[in-house]
Amino acid sequence: MRVMSFASFRIAAGFAAVLVLAAPALAVEPSALESNVVVPVDGVDKTLTLEEAMAALNIPSVSLALIDGDRIAFAQAYGASSTPETIYQAASLSKFVAAVGAMRLVEGKRLDLDADVNASLASWKVPQNGFDKGHPVTLRGLLSMTAGIGVPGFLGYAIGDEVPNLTQILYGVPPANSAPITVIAEPGSVYRYSGGSYEVAEALMVDTMGTSFPDLMKEVVLEPAGMARSGFTTTLPADLDREAMHGHLADGSEIPGGYHLFPEHAAAGLWSTPTDLANLLILIGRAWRGESQLFLAPQTVREMLTPQKPGPYGLGAAIGEADGVLTVMKRGQNAGFQSYLILLPAEGKGMVVMTNGDNGSILAEALIRRAAQLFDWPALGPLED
Repeated sequence: MRVMSFASFRIAAGFAAVLVLAAPALAVEPSALESNVVVPVDGVDKTLTLEEAMAALNIPSVSLALIDGDRIAFAQAYGASSTPETIYQAASLSKFVAAVGAMRLVEGKRLDLDADVNASLASWKVPQNGFDKGHPVTLRGLLSMTAGIGVPGFLGYAIGDEVPNLTQILYGVPPANSAPITVIAEPGSVYRYSGGSYEVAEALMVDTMGTSFPDLMKEVVLEPAGMARSGFTTTLPADLDREAMHGHLADGSEIPGGYHLFPEHAAAGLWSTPTDLANLLILIGRAWRGESQLFLAPQTVREMLTPQKPGPYGLGAAIGEADGVLTVMKRGQNAGFQSYLILLPAEGKGMVVMTNGDNGSILAEALIRRAAQLFDWPALGPLED
């Protein structure tokens, strides 16, 4: 396997992006998604129209992209002047995209999945303690959340507040509003949901490649995957800020300033659209089936989509089964924005749902289950994080 330069990633971009084509007609009209949506209201499941469900859950807008027949079969946005091109905070879906970037660097022999990350970290080191004695923190552990790293999530920062840099986040010093990132369990011994793990992975990628994380992800993931409306950023430029959705709390009130800032890029800092994320899922599915190796090699994707003991995660997402069929799942939850992606790579089916409300996960899960009924998916079990 050869070492890949930034130039070779640029070359790959032209090939990967053209794979996402228009879909043949669905057997069921996509508008059927807008009815018979089952959501809990006051503790009781109710069957509502999509519009009624949005109102009941205080969700101003929802945008979705449906994958069927290994193509984007349907993309639509509902409410609050949203269109399929409108961007939302992807929240923890950022982790999946960051993991894809890390695996491209692994494939290019710039990173090692099983090496001690402290051997390559320069700006900060994982603090050593009794937990990691004889059990180093590795990239595999970070991406699968089995590295024993603490800090499950991040609150974000109000617009106008001082925002920390990555080193301040890792050390947990002001202006960071999160705890220091440390090892709190023996690496490899337990699964713990960990946004902190992804900030360590971010530092590893930045230190190794010598460039900013947003620029690196644009180079190795977003451009090659045709994700033209996506970017890792703390503060949106003025032109995109005008087009971005504003987040809303569970009672429907808008977050002051429109949204929180997330300098924790790998863990929570992606802005994107369902269509862009669906483009990426299609490439992952094709590689998993061995039909393409332009973006990632099949063996790399199969490793990503294999659960890493002792947890439910592969490298970047939860891995489960739908009626015996491999299922890739990731939930995203930032203040005011909730989202979900699901991929059945063997079936060429899946869906991405993004909302700008704190009850959005409820609606996203309901829409995914409705899609499963309508478009002949294998029976879904519990939807993991």
